[in-house]
Amino acid sequence: MTRKTVRIAMNGVTGRMGYRQHLVRSILAIREQGGLDLGDGTVLWPEPILVGRREHALKALAEQHGLGLENVSTDVDTVLADPTVDIYFDAQVTSAREEAIRKAIAAGKHIYTEKPTATGLEGALELARLAAGAGIKHGVVQDKLFLPGLLKLKRLIDGGFFGRILSIRGEFGYWVFEGDWQDAQRPSWNYRAEDGGGIVVDMFPHWEYVLHELFGRVKSVQAIATTHIPQRWDENGKPYDATADDAAYGIFELDGGAIAQINSSWAVRVNRDELVEFQVDGTEGSAVAGLRNCRVQHRSLTPKPVWNPDIPATYSFRDQWQEVPDNADFDNGFKAQWELFLKHVYADAPYHWDLLAGARGVQLAELGLKSSAEGRRLDVPEIAL
Repeated sequence: MTRKTVRIAMNGVTGRMGYRQHLVRSILAIREQGGLDLGDGTVLWPEPILVGRREHALKALAEQHGLGLENVSTDVDTVLADPTVDIYFDAQVTSAREEAIRKAIAAGKHIYTEKPTATGLEGALELARLAAGAGIKHGVVQDKLFLPGLLKLKRLIDGGFFGRILSIRGEFGYWVFEGDWQDAQRPSWNYRAEDGGGIVVDMFPHWEYVLHELFGRVKSVQAIATTHIPQRWDENGKPYDATADDAAYGIFELDGGAIAQINSSWAVRVNRDELVEFQVDGTEGSAVAGLRNCRVQHRSLTPKPVWNPDIPATYSFRDQWQEVPDNADFDNGFKAQWELFLKHVYADAPYHWDLLAGARGVQLAELGLKSSAEGRRLDVPEIAL
């Protein structure tokens, strides 16, 4: 076996997602398993370079994980100028991402990034064009596709379980504490529009690729975005005005005729089995998929409910569904996609979750906000380079 070191500039690893999912559960996890075997006698060994603004936090992470202080930098330009750095990864706040990716493309680095890729469609498309022109490999995190629950759902779709799919209903969210009497679980910038916050720009890109990959391209969107909690408290305990939307209610028309309804909220208390659930109804059967689990009810086993509010129900509707077995081992979704991207870069393996796919997510978020502001349904035109 030949070990090839791959140096990856990871910008934004002091944040929640950048640290927990991308550094620890992806890159360091690949190292813990001995690297990534390409199948041709080569093993990739990822070497993360921790990039960010807070040097003390970066050094603490490097020391904690044995990465060496030489792999810490607060100067992204210097890191990008280093010819030994192969890949640039971005998990910064959205408002800082576009400029950094532009610099990385200009430096000839392969790009892997969190979403949304930019604050607007034009910026997102320009990144895709620049990357195509530079001839580099590029990918966008689309982690929900690798959730065990959605992988089981994809298996059902591919096997023709549903017949003709009629509708998709999604529920996502949980109560994010305001920050006064209990600390908030999300950073305060998420609730300030001027800092790139808002649940539409955060979650609609997710819903775009989930719908696109599993059910069909989104043809139109009608949404209501609102701010249910107008005041919150920041990390220092100071009150601030929440200027970004914290809930969004969307209806999406898909190619093929299916209709999707997805509610997204940081102001909802959870009364479901998982933090996100999708119910898919088809002519031959239905399924409810969450983060890990998936339950089904086939046409042949569908009971015959009768509406009679005067008689109490003597059965549990939930008990009438069957659990879909795992039938496979499911790795962490972020790690699984990292491995696919690394194989794309170094073994030219197929990969289509690129910056153009990321731009579709930005487009849907932009149109969702416009739909809410104008109070009307909007078409979602196809985009291309």
